[in-house]
Amino acid sequence: MKSRTQLEGWPDIHPRSSLAGWERPGSNDDQLFSVDEVAPIVGLHPSFVRRVIGSAKRVGFDDIEKLLLIDDAAETFVPRSKVAAYFNRLASLRSVEQLRPHSIPLNQVICGDAHKLISSLADKSVDCVVTSTPYWAVRIYGTPKQVEWADGEVCPYGHEQTPEGFIRHSVEILYLLKPKLANLGSIWWNIGDTFNTRTQIRGNAAETLRAMKGLDRRRWTEHNCRRYSAGHAYLEDGEQALIPQRIAERASRIGYLVKSMISWSKDGSMPEPTNSRVTKSVEHIIHLTKVRTPCFDKEAFRTTPAMLGGRNPLLEQDKVTDVWHLPTSSGGDGHGAQFPLALPGRCIALSTKENGLVLDPFAGSGTSGLAALKLKRQFVGFDVSQEYVDLANKKLEQSRETNKPPARNTRRQKPGKGSVGK
Repeated sequence: MKSRTQLEGWPDIHPRSSLAGWERPGSNDDQLFSVDEVAPIVGLHPSFVRRVIGSAKRVGFDDIEKLLLIDDAAETFVPRSKVAAYFNRLASLRSVEQLRPHSIPLNQVICGDAHKLISSLADKSVDCVVTSTPYWAVRIYGTPKQVEWADGEVCPYGHEQTPEGFIRHSVEILYLLKPKLANLGSIWWNIGDTFNTRTQIRGNAAETLRAMKGLDRRRWTEHNCRRYSAGHAYLEDGEQALIPQRIAERASRIGYLVKSMISWSKDGSMPEPTNSRVTKSVEHIIHLTKVRTPCFDKEAFRTTPAMLGGRNPLLEQDKVTDVWHLPTSSGGDGHGAQFPLALPGRCIALSTKENGLVLDPFAGSGTSGLAALKLKRQFVGFDVSQEYVDLANKKLEQSRETNKPPARNTRRQKPGKGSVGK
C-alpha cells in the first residue's frame, strides 16, 4: 500500500465536461497540411477527406473547418475546440528538430514516460505491442508522473478529469505507436471499463479488495483521492462509460483496422457491493493491425503451453475465439494490477515469430517481457515507476539466467545487451 504522502497532492476527479467548441486559429492561417496529417485528427479516412476537399492536394484551415462539420467526422485524440491549436503547433514544429530514433537496450524495462519514449523506436521495428493500461480514475499506480497531452490536459495517464480525456490520451498513445508498428504487426490493448460513480481512488488492489469486503472503515472525506460523478455532459451517476468500445472506434478513425474485440472472461472476479446490476467479470482486449492480413498463427493456440497462453483445456474449444478464459493474476511482487502470464503469452504467440520484437509501453512488473523471453522473442518495456522497473528487470534477469543455453566456446553477445533503434 502506498503511503499517504505518496498519494497526496493528486487532485480529486470531477468529471465536468467543458463548454468549448470549434475556434479558428489566431495565427498561421495560411498554413497547409497533408491529407494524411489531417485525416486522423478529424476522424475520417483519407479517401473520404479527398472526397470532401476535391482535387486539392493540401488542406488549409477552411478545409479543416469544413471537414469538422461533416456528419461522419468525430473526435479522435484532439477535441474539436483544440484542432486549430493542434495544427498551429504542428506548423511551428516543422522548423524544429524532432527527436530521432536511437539505440534502445533489448530485453529490459526502461524507466520513463511512454508518451516520450515511443519516438525513440525505429519506424516499423515493433512486431507486437501487448499492454494493459490503467483503468480511468480507479487507481494510482506507483508514483504518478505528469504528462502534457495533445488536447492540452496535463495529468498522469489514468487520472484524467473525464472518461473522454482518458479515451483521447489512449488514442494518442496508439497514434504515436502506429508508425513504429511493423506492417504485419499487431497491437493487443487490454483495458477494463469504468462506471461513472462516486468512489475512492485507491493505491493498490489489496486496498480495493478490503473496501469491497467492507473492511475499510474510513469516511469519504478521509480518503486521499476521490472520484465524483456529477458534471458530465451526458453520463448519469452509476452509468457504464463504455471506454473499451470507444477506444476501439477511435482507433479505427486514426487508421487502424479493428480485427477483434476480445472478451477476457476473468476467473475469480472481484466482489462488488452494488445490487442494481450484474457483477463485472470481463475485460476487453482490442486487437488492432495496420493491414487486413497481419502475421497470425492460429496453430499457436494449440501448440503453446497453457501457462503461456495456449488453449485452456477445461474451458476452451479446439479453436481460438473472441472469448478467452484465462486466470487472473495474484497481483503479487508489489504490483497490484498485473495481468497473468498467459494473456501476453497468447497475444505474442498468435502474432509474432521467433526473435520478433515485443513492446509493452506500460510494462509494470514485466509480465509481457517474461512471456516474450519464454517464447524466444525480443522485448522492450517502458514504465514511469522506478520501483516497478527495478522489479521487472530483476524478474527478467532471473528468467534469462534460468533459460540460458549451455556455455560454448564461441563468443556470444550477453543477453539483454542488444538494442533496437536507428
